[in-house]
Amino acid sequence: MCGFVSFVNDDPVRLKDSQIQTMMKRIIHRGPDDANYVTDEHVALGFRRLSFIDVKSGRQPIFNEDDTKAIMFNGEVYNFKALREKLVEAGHTFKTGADTEVILHGYEEWGNDIAKRLRGMFAFIIWDFKEQTMFGARDHFGIKPLYYAQMGDTFLIGSEVKAFLDHPAFKLELNKAALKPYMTFQYPATRETFFKGVFKVPEGHYFEYHDGDLKLTQYWDVDFEPEAESFSEAVDKIEAAVDESVKAHSFADDGIKVGSFLSAGVDSSYVAAMMKPDNTFSIGFDSGYDETKEARELAAKLGIKNTDKKLTNEEAFNAFPLIQYYLDEPDSNPSVVPLYFLSKLARDNGYKAMLSGEGADELFAGYTDYGFNTKSKAIRWVADQLKKLPMKQRHALSKVFKHAPNFPGRLHLYHALAPANEDFIGQAYIFSPAEAADLLTPTYDQGPSISDIMDPIYAKVADKDLQEVTKKQYMDVHQWMPGDILLKADKMSMANSLELRVPLLDRKVMDVARKTPSKHLFNYKGTKWAFRMAANRHLPEEWATRPKMGFPVPIREWLRQDKYYQEVRALFAEDFVKEFFDQDKLLQLADDNYNGKVDGRRKLWTVYTFLVWYKLYFIDHFNLDESEIDRTQQAG
Repeated sequence: MCGFVSFVNDDPVRLKDSQIQTMMKRIIHRGPDDANYVTDEHVALGFRRLSFIDVKSGRQPIFNEDDTKAIMFNGEVYNFKALREKLVEAGHTFKTGADTEVILHGYEEWGNDIAKRLRGMFAFIIWDFKEQTMFGARDHFGIKPLYYAQMGDTFLIGSEVKAFLDHPAFKLELNKAALKPYMTFQYPATRETFFKGVFKVPEGHYFEYHDGDLKLTQYWDVDFEPEAESFSEAVDKIEAAVDESVKAHSFADDGIKVGSFLSAGVDSSYVAAMMKPDNTFSIGFDSGYDETKEARELAAKLGIKNTDKKLTNEEAFNAFPLIQYYLDEPDSNPSVVPLYFLSKLARDNGYKAMLSGEGADELFAGYTDYGFNTKSKAIRWVADQLKKLPMKQRHALSKVFKHAPNFPGRLHLYHALAPANEDFIGQAYIFSPAEAADLLTPTYDQGPSISDIMDPIYAKVADKDLQEVTKKQYMDVHQWMPGDILLKADKMSMANSLELRVPLLDRKVMDVARKTPSKHLFNYKGTKWAFRMAANRHLPEEWATRPKMGFPVPIREWLRQDKYYQEVRALFAEDFVKEFFDQDKLLQLADDNYNGKVDGRRKLWTVYTFLVWYKLYFIDHFNLDESEIDRTQQAG
């Protein structure tokens, strides 16, 4: 697990040397174990390493046999040994035992198809010194980040946007079209980032760059094709896939400690039960928002160690600007705060890698937003029966429920049958477009609409004979998961030089999930039911069937405590805020929430997050170097 940054232009080598070293310092947190760079008249390749496999000889960039190609890679490839055997048989010579070199020789042997063959999480680039071309790819799900920008005659690419900031060709400019969709989605919802001209390589894509031209190609997409199988068969297959994936994700060289996160939820609990690590880690708040008690209880039942920490409001709130710095872009998901401290806790205890439970909700239909709008099992059972109707009839019936006089269960029946794009954008909906327009200044009341963002995704499954729940899963796999869940997982763990592995978000697990009938996953009994029953074979029943909670964070308390309310309000009152928001309305919302007239916590936190991030990057960022970040961490 590492970080890299590269740029392509024709600047003199002496300039490239100093520039790439400065850029590498911005991402030292991604790889504190080692650093290396290579430059010539056309390219600069800079790498920071957090070492796990072949610690002694796996230094990057790694070159091929005749030094005509070099690779930089961030991630883990779990099938690299099998691929290596095939490549040795084909005549390739290896200098290292690292998975990185397998990708390089795999590219020589299979060309662009190498990305399809990899099982794991990855972002990599390969520079061809003879052809002066670059090839790179991002993993199937978007677990590892990869950003690029074309600024004048310079092409920039790397693991984090902040690595671009110090290059003289980089133009620091806010992408004005990013703010309005962020207000609804709570995370950067567009492929162009909040930095104008900086884009994300999409999940499941590779790119080719040569002489100023960039071409992106999708090499993989999830294809949901439910097969006829019994419930018990579905549970058996899920159990086997999770067991194998957890084992594959648990490896490291001797002496490197790998543990597991543990919360009160089923996902991380299932991973911990299958892994049985030396230690598990949990986080909570001393103000009552706490899952550490349940985590300790489960660890005791499983016979494994648990280390936990309770955060004070002060240390959590004060760390928020630093958290936004590491995120690169604003993300108001409250769980970024405990995830940052959870990663820090594991690293402070000597661990370099953690297994976590991300991905299960998207793959196995775990969100209540997929259609649970009632606690009545009778209404849920009726909805399950109606789902058996042909798609056109389901959609027609949804319109009846949508416009019918209200009755108990009406909304549940409507959401269960309506086309997915009619009522669903993912797992966050903070400001409606009208509410955002009312608060934003005219300059920032622009950008892609919800339909602009979601309809192209939905269009790929709109005509398929799938349940709407499955179509919502597909939408989340391509929007919510890479945009929010995986972004914060990578950035918060790597902020603490910790590798986060996600065994439930794996190609082989996905191959089981995509074939599992939705009736076994999302039904009147609950969400991701077959997955829960697989977990139930290894966990106490109260863990397997517990409703999803997520990281509980005391935002309501913070925004109604005078100390934090005054701090938030003071930021809202600064002059620069008038550029983005109707300041009077924003301050009124803060006051009304503080006085208990409205519950505006998520709206206020979303605006606060953006302003903290903007001030950090566009007003103060050149004063926030790595030494200051270190001091901030120590003070926190």
